[in-house]
Amino acid sequence: MPTERPSAAEGEVGGAGEPEQLTLPGLAPPRKRARKTGVGGDALIPAENLPVAQVAVDVPAAHLDRTFDYLVPATMDAVAQPGVRVKVRFGAQDLDGFVVSRSDASGHDGRLSPVRRVVSAERVLVPEVLALCRAVANHYAGSLADVLRLAVPPRHARTEAEPHVADGVPLPPARSSADASSPWAAYAGGEAFLRHLAQGGAPRAVWSALPGRWTADGDDPTVASEGWEELLVDAVLVARRAGRGALVVLPDKRDVDRLSRALDAAGLWQDAPGHARGHYVRLLADVGAEQRYRSFLALSRGEVSIAIGTRAAAFAPVPDLGLAVCWDDLDQSHAEARAPYPHTREVLALRSELTGCALLVGSTSRSVEAQALLASGWAREIAAPRDVVRARAPRVRAMTSVELASEGPGAAARIPSAAWRFVRDGLTRGPVLVQVPRRGYIPVVACQRCREPARCAVCHGPLGLPADGGAPQCTWCGRLAAAWRCSECDGTALRSVQVGSERTAEELGRAFPGVTVKVSGTGTASGVLDLVTSKPALVVSTPGAEPVAAGGYAACLLLDAAVLTFGTGLRVRQDALHRWISAASLTRTPSDGGQVMVVGDGDPVVTGALVRWDPAGLAARDLDERTELGLPPALRVGALTGARPAVEAMLARLRLPDGGAVLGPIALPGQDGTGSRQGLLGDDEEPVRAIVRVPRGQGRALALALKEAVAVRGARREQGHVHVQMDVAELV
Repeated sequence: MPTERPSAAEGEVGGAGEPEQLTLPGLAPPRKRARKTGVGGDALIPAENLPVAQVAVDVPAAHLDRTFDYLVPATMDAVAQPGVRVKVRFGAQDLDGFVVSRSDASGHDGRLSPVRRVVSAERVLVPEVLALCRAVANHYAGSLADVLRLAVPPRHARTEAEPHVADGVPLPPARSSADASSPWAAYAGGEAFLRHLAQGGAPRAVWSALPGRWTADGDDPTVASEGWEELLVDAVLVARRAGRGALVVLPDKRDVDRLSRALDAAGLWQDAPGHARGHYVRLLADVGAEQRYRSFLALSRGEVSIAIGTRAAAFAPVPDLGLAVCWDDLDQSHAEARAPYPHTREVLALRSELTGCALLVGSTSRSVEAQALLASGWAREIAAPRDVVRARAPRVRAMTSVELASEGPGAAARIPSAAWRFVRDGLTRGPVLVQVPRRGYIPVVACQRCREPARCAVCHGPLGLPADGGAPQCTWCGRLAAAWRCSECDGTALRSVQVGSERTAEELGRAFPGVTVKVSGTGTASGVLDLVTSKPALVVSTPGAEPVAAGGYAACLLLDAAVLTFGTGLRVRQDALHRWISAASLTRTPSDGGQVMVVGDGDPVVTGALVRWDPAGLAARDLDERTELGLPPALRVGALTGARPAVEAMLARLRLPDGGAVLGPIALPGQDGTGSRQGLLGDDEEPVRAIVRVPRGQGRALALALKEAVAVRGARREQGHVHVQMDVAELV
């Protein structure tokens, strides 16, 4: 332990020094070996002022989740300041860490080890971000070290050595909120939000954004007029003209690119090396370590005050942050895949409470969690009146059973006759978007004789058929199943259960010869497309991979509605509506002929919300149902997954807050992604899961109780593994 490790420096600080080794007659006295400290000959002289550094060491173990005291050598006094990276001795190894503070003395009675090395004098961990990381760790029952890995990017030494660039040009004027032409004027509460923001206030709002106006003859046909990008630019400018910084976190690079184009169109340009200082930086994981760190330093040094980026940008050290925006919080990209699994919306909500910055949670849809913020009074709603919604949202038609009955034998087809006519009419006016829930050719197959779903003999994942007509293949592990045989009836023939985007594109191509057919989605030959032209074409896409069409799509066909709307998860309905609205928002307005059709016998509650363009109504309904049933987000939940003995032992010591309850543990199949597939359990161990739930107001107490239980397990080095996660996605 670093606070117990002997240090030669302590003999010079006033301790007793090292004991003298006795000599034996006839033998030479032992030679004194200089201890390697890595800090030079004067390293053992402590700093005169504040000689003790509190260091957050990079150890994720829960029982070590605290700062440790180290001695600051005099030679490092000027550079070992709060926020810098250091190397310290921890046990038998040198580990990375951050100096979080300095003090006159240590509360530890033993000997202190010296700081081994200051990696860089750059203060990359600012106090505001440190406080946020601690709050996130406590909120999600995680460790500070895990959150710091998400918040501070790896160092790039060459970038630190680059000369600073002078300030850029002044900001362009913001659009007046009193101007009737302001796009925020279409929303009740929109202009009031901007006024409060301009006055230096900290309003918090949930914004239901309308689809933009797509025009092929605009300045940039890939950016919708009065779309969400244009309104976010206005809000960012208001915050900056009030002298404060702005942060916008978006789901993926395509959304970041769209906002970048809108910022450029408003007279703001990106900060780039070798040029005058820009107005904003982009924080993306796929731009490379050098560029990411350069953008990070521009913020931490206070040289740039606007940041846009993906989920890790929620921790960006924006100076004097005045506005934080989470765009499209229903997108799954906002949920971090690494421990402690924070969500962008929750991180920014915590940041708003800690720093007093304004918060805007915006989407064309509405999450139940965002609705809960409104219901609690924590945030206010920004939404357009119904007459404005009807004028801006495309007309949506859902094929009812009565309409399908009139189709005759074609009613049972996956794409009924009315849908073929809908597509044909759309192609006369421009490109048509076809959304398919599944990628691939035939992603799910079943036994032709007994209809039992076909599964892999190794991992039990679903089998699918590739486009080349080859052998069935597992969609989980990729193994071929050429000799597949049904476990129920011993049959060997397969039939398709679901049709993927590639097979759909093939069918559409045969039905419309001479029309260009494009496929967009991960795993396809063309990948995810960003843009298509305004020429007539069929664009087949999976949810979330829809490209923007120059001037907007003439029509949008949403297939296989039942696949998206029926399931056992709590998020099924809101996720289905979110995917549909995201695609439909790329369609032209009703005045320009934009139309949407839903096919596939979907849940009438969801299809009705789409027809009315009422995501807020569906979110309010779901929240009421969950509150009545005692489900999240009315409650907060924690999931414990692992071997049964380990989970039961942890539950036995868990100090459950008032009003808490334990459900389970119950056995889980190994293919659920939390057990043996991640190597957490042995091959002969069956994973189980227990759910702990408490009232919303006791959520922090539950997180701290789980964190304490995990720490006790780690300190005692108990056998078995228990994976702990707050607000696990399968439940919320």
